[in-house]
Amino acid sequence: MALTLAETPRPASLLRRAGAALDRRPSLLAAATVLLVCVPTGEKDVAAAVHITAADLASLALVALTAVHLLRGRAPAIGRADAVRFGAVVTAAAVATVGSIDPATSLTGFVRLTQVFVLVPAAVLCALRDRTDQRLVLGSFVAAALIQGVVGVHQFLTGTGASYAGRPIRAVGTFGALDIMAMSTVVSFGLLAALALALGERGTGGDPRLRRAMFAAAAFLALPLAVSFSRGSWIATAAAATVLLLRADARLAVRSAVLGLAAVVVLVGGFGLGGSGVTDRLTSIGSVSAAPDQSVSDRYDLWATAGRIWQDHPVSGAGPKAFQQLRDSHAPLRLSSGSDTADATHGFQREPLLSPHNMYFLVLSEQGLIGLIAYGLLFLGLLLGTLRHAAGPGLAALALLVWVLIDFLYADIGGTTTVLTSIVLGLAARAARPREVRA
Repeated sequence: MALTLAETPRPASLLRRAGAALDRRPSLLAAATVLLVCVPTGEKDVAAAVHITAADLASLALVALTAVHLLRGRAPAIGRADAVRFGAVVTAAAVATVGSIDPATSLTGFVRLTQVFVLVPAAVLCALRDRTDQRLVLGSFVAAALIQGVVGVHQFLTGTGASYAGRPIRAVGTFGALDIMAMSTVVSFGLLAALALALGERGTGGDPRLRRAMFAAAAFLALPLAVSFSRGSWIATAAAATVLLLRADARLAVRSAVLGLAAVVVLVGGFGLGGSGVTDRLTSIGSVSAAPDQSVSDRYDLWATAGRIWQDHPVSGAGPKAFQQLRDSHAPLRLSSGSDTADATHGFQREPLLSPHNMYFLVLSEQGLIGLIAYGLLFLGLLLGTLRHAAGPGLAALALLVWVLIDFLYADIGGTTTVLTSIVLGLAARAARPREVRA
């Protein structure tokens, strides 16, 4: 009897199938953008004007596909409220660029701001046509977090991470010490997405296996988040999870708080998980005002620097990317020239402080009051909308948005994970729409 071997698909055929799948479900590109954040970039020059990653390219492909669909009438039109919010951000950035102290340099900043806060979020909004699309993107957040979490825990256990208190135990995932906050950001997003997906499967009609898997994923991700030693991510995750649980079930929020506190006491106090590093880091949160360490003190000085720049350019700001040019002329003398980083890949390096490490101060200094109003309109509109209309996968969008808005109090855009902010804003814009408009 002759055996007939299945014909191996040709590359051209595979490309056509992939293109057809993306054409039918553009949210696959949004999910790919999230997953591609995990690809190591090997970037060593943090001061470079432009950083283009695989995730950026995927996000731009999503923008291009959305534009084609809009021209063909195959994508839902962006609503009036979303158009006003996104348009205000573009207008503010354009005004700031025209009046910049260095328009040529600010032009690259204008492009980046438009990508992060307008084009990609709008494309994600158009790509999320149903609950399947939303779950697909949220699932990619969980998958990316699990990848980074496994790498991060391995780094902590084997002493191959970034330097922390003189020991190479800080979990940084595939990002390295030069992008010290990236792993904790990805893990935080994945933890919140997993928790929201698990809560969405409660009750009649829910999938108990998916619910258990997502709760297990969220529980595991708490470990790499802990050994990232990122106080900012801890605070933002705790606040976002609290909002998520209160919005889903107030009684569940109380029980979860009690269980979470007990788990911390047992794992850190009883088993010594994370050693003294976690407890010392937790304790330091309460001393950021009375006795701040060097990193916190530098943040305060950077905020003051941004305030002084804004005083010189109050209406439209100094222009995108102008902060780093004006920093030295407006900063106090005690500000450090940079922060020390070290890992097995890059060795010891001193990373320059090129931004105020506060998105709101960054906008104020570089785009002035016009920019602050525009971004306030965007953020506040999305927050109120998600609070009002969030249900099902929309609960995850609410939690992720809260995380971003809190994190912006002590961080700003920059680094490999910046594009994830765009995906979160797109998810929030989708969740903020009234249900009759979504349909």
